[in-house]
Amino acid sequence: MEFLGFTVDIATLTESSLHLVTRVILAILILVIGRWLANKIVKLAQGLMIRSRLDDTVSSFLSRLLHGVLLIIVVLAALSKVGVQTTSVIAILGGAALAVGLALKDQLSNFAAGILIVIFRPFVRGDVVQISSYTGKVTDITLINTHITTTNNHDVVIPNSDISTSAIINYSSLPNRRVDITVGIGYDANIKAAKEVLLAVAKANPLAFTDPEPVVRVTNLGDNSVDLTLNVWTSNDDWWTLQCELLEDFKVALDDNNIDIPFPQRKIHVSGLDSLVNKDSAANSKPD
Repeated sequence: MEFLGFTVDIATLTESSLHLVTRVILAILILVIGRWLANKIVKLAQGLMIRSRLDDTVSSFLSRLLHGVLLIIVVLAALSKVGVQTTSVIAILGGAALAVGLALKDQLSNFAAGILIVIFRPFVRGDVVQISSYTGKVTDITLINTHITTTNNHDVVIPNSDISTSAIINYSSLPNRRVDITVGIGYDANIKAAKEVLLAVAKANPLAFTDPEPVVRVTNLGDNSVDLTLNVWTSNDDWWTLQCELLEDFKVALDDNNIDIPFPQRKIHVSGLDSLVNKDSAANSKPD
């Protein structure tokens, strides 16, 4: 058969058309079935992450990431079935991923650290922690940064990559906490009496634990005072209240027992001062 001067083979054209239609139908089936399988796999993965008690933020992100990767695989498989060369498509996607990774390397570092934080859980929301020079309650943990609210109600945002390289003190990880208070008394004061006063005040406070019992020890012979340190245990929730109450009660009790808390002082020795004073006294004693 000729058409516009060209010889057209109807059998070949029909065969090619059927072959193309078959490929398109197979590609559509791959897309439909592949998407259905991807959704099933993502739901299964979400169930596993929920049972493993993974953080909601991480489980949600990983589910979306898995869903995106599966859809890309399905689309590439469908395009390949139609006859599209997927090698070039993969190369383009790889180059784009590399460019994005280089542009967002700091954010990716924070993201990786955020994944480690929510997996290993050095702290969770509501914990009171100290990270570097910041101390406060953890109010939010994202995949990029962590929010801490300090005692004076400042919202501190710390990049997760900084947290991964810093020492973390988690004050809430254990139920109880020890209060350590150091009080200086004068060198002329009775150490035994002062220790008894401090122990009596600590034992009288209802927030202080009796097991283990409070302990007072001499911890330093300073320049101006003998330092006594009280160790008393309490719950995490009562730690700050107990410390403030004991500081006030110690001052009152030591004053009531005439035990001095000395101020910083220095003794200055001037060489030859005595001879100068004697000469001045002799000069002033001479009659005019």
